[in-house]
Amino acid sequence: MTNNAQQTSVAQHCILCVDDEANILNALKRLLRKENYQILTAGSGAEGLALLEKNNVHLVISDHRMPEMSGTEFFKVVKEKYPDIIRITLTGYTEVDAITDAINKGHIYKFFLKPWNDQNLKLEIRQALDQYELSQANKQLQEKIIRQNEELISMNNNLEEMVRKRTNEIEIKNQALELSHAILEDIPVSIIGVSLEGMIVLINRMAQELSFDGQKIDLGTSVSDYFPEAVEKNIRAAISHQAVLYMNECDLAGGRFRIGFIPLSGRFRGKGMVMVMEKKGVVSADLERRE
Repeated sequence: MTNNAQQTSVAQHCILCVDDEANILNALKRLLRKENYQILTAGSGAEGLALLEKNNVHLVISDHRMPEMSGTEFFKVVKEKYPDIIRITLTGYTEVDAITDAINKGHIYKFFLKPWNDQNLKLEIRQALDQYELSQANKQLQEKIIRQNEELISMNNNLEEMVRKRTNEIEIKNQALELSHAILEDIPVSIIGVSLEGMIVLINRMAQELSFDGQKIDLGTSVSDYFPEAVEKNIRAAISHQAVLYMNECDLAGGRFRIGFIPLSGRFRGKGMVMVMEKKGVVSADLERRE
């Protein structure tokens, strides 16, 4: 039997009608011709399967008793290949038991007895297509949830990797900081960090051993509490001119020192400087003792 289609406008749904009797197919086409459906017809189960391969069908109405392939057999194949398609069968009174079994097995959505009630059949078709749209919406929602969950898992994995890398970086930086602090402590000269305001913000072990009339250097105190005006002038000049300055001879803390004034650079440029105090005749002897 030759396939034909009817489409009053842009159809939202496509319905395939399968029956070996032409009058049944014509009756279904007349019943649905005013509805906004695309109607396909086939005279056998095999012809119906061929149409399903070429068309996006949403609902199939099929006779139960057909030669070569029964409606139940036809719908079994449809369910396996196109599980989303709504399946409705037409049958006689004597075939109700077989149709009930098909419903229980999930092969068909619903069945109608011949002769059918036109209004009831149209209503059931509309409700079946609403059911189709609802199931498709649920399916898309589930797929979206799955994708979002996969993205969330991926983000969590990436976050865990970022945290791991960041933790490793922090551990390396902490180790480097501890090592640099140990190096600073063991440098055999006095190191004093001074802020732009003249506050002492850093001292190493050698600087802590200095004694200014019995007074030790404390963090947070002022340079002027320990050093003469000449030292303060060099501190201000080194920061202001961003230049390394030296005092080759400076008597203080019970000894004679060569002092270097080194301004900070980079993002701390202009915010402070480092004093390097080398005591005359002590460094080389101290190195020999350490060896």
